[in-house]
Amino acid sequence: MYLFMKTIILTGDRPTGPLHLGHYVGSLKNRVELQETMTQYVMIADQQALTDNAHDPQKVRENVLQVALDYLAVGIDPAKTTICIQSLLPELPELTLYYLNLVTWNRLKHNPTVKQEIQQKGFGEAVPAGFMVYPVSQAADITAFKATLVPVGEDQLPMIEQTNEIVRHFNRIYKREVLVEAKAMIPKTGRLPGTDGKAKMSKSLGNCIYLSDSTDVLAKKVKSMYTDPGHLRVEDPGKVEGNPVFTYLDAFDPDKAGLEEMKAHYMRGGLGDMVVKKRLLEILEAFLTPIRTKREALAKDPQAVMKILLQGSERARKATSATLKEVRQAMCLDYLV
Repeated sequence: MYLFMKTIILTGDRPTGPLHLGHYVGSLKNRVELQETMTQYVMIADQQALTDNAHDPQKVRENVLQVALDYLAVGIDPAKTTICIQSLLPELPELTLYYLNLVTWNRLKHNPTVKQEIQQKGFGEAVPAGFMVYPVSQAADITAFKATLVPVGEDQLPMIEQTNEIVRHFNRIYKREVLVEAKAMIPKTGRLPGTDGKAKMSKSLGNCIYLSDSTDVLAKKVKSMYTDPGHLRVEDPGKVEGNPVFTYLDAFDPDKAGLEEMKAHYMRGGLGDMVVKKRLLEILEAFLTPIRTKREALAKDPQAVMKILLQGSERARKATSATLKEVRQAMCLDYLV
C-alpha cells in the first residue's frame, strides 16, 4: 500500500552518538527504500538530545555530524530526502508550546516509552522537565511536516499514539482540520537485542554494534556476544530462540536456507558458538565495509556534509512555517496577517 500512496514521511534520531545496527533494522533500512517513492524528511533532533544531555552540549553538536555521516553512508540521498536539523526550525518549539496545553501531565507521566527510558537512564526523582515533555516535542516534529507515515521501532508506538491524540484535540478544539494523523511503519524484523543479551540495543548500556565500527572493534564485539548460557559444550543442544547471535543472523544473513540448516545443527548439538559467531562476523563485515568506506570518504569534508544539512533545513522551514501559519490562524494568533 505504501508504494502507491502519496505520503509525507518524517523520521529522525537524537544525536547522542553514531547510529547502530538496531537503528538500521528499526527504521533506517525503510527510510532508504521509501525515499524512492515518497516525500521524505529526516530530522536530526539535537534539541531533544539536550533533554538528557544539557550538561554536554558539545557532545550533541559533534554527534549531529556523526549521525549525518551515518545517514549518507547507508544511502540516504539528499537529492531525494530532505535532511534537516531540529534546532534550525524555530517553528517546532513554538508548536510544542501550543501543544503542551492539549496534553495533561498525568498523560505524559504514564507514557510507557518515557517511563521505560526514565528507568533506564536512572533519573530517579530528578527527571528533567524537558525530558518529560519530549513526546510533545516529537508531536510537533511530526505534525509540522504533516507527516502521514513515520518509520519507527515498536517501542515508539506510544509516541505516535500521543501525537495523534494531540492532533485530534487540536482539530476538535479549534474546529479546523489543520493537523493530520500519522501512521507508524513498524519494520518486519523485530528489535535487535544488545550484544549482552539485554532486550534493547542502547548506547547507554554499551551493548551496540555501530555502523561506523572498525573491523577490529566489530570482531571483538561479535566474539564477546551473549549466546545460550546452557550451551556449555559443543555437543550440547543449543537454543536458537532468544539467542542474540541468531537474531542478528535472521536480520542480516542473505542465505536463509543455509541459516536454517545451521539452526537445526545448533539445536541438535555438535555446533560450537564460535562457529556461529564466525559466520555472523563475516556477514556483518560484508554489510558494514561499503558503509564504512563511504563514511570515511564523507568525513574528510565535514563542511560539505554541514552544507547538506543547512540546505535541507532551509527547505524544511518552508513546510514547518506553512503549518505554523495555519496553527496560528486556527488559534486566533495571526496578528501580523
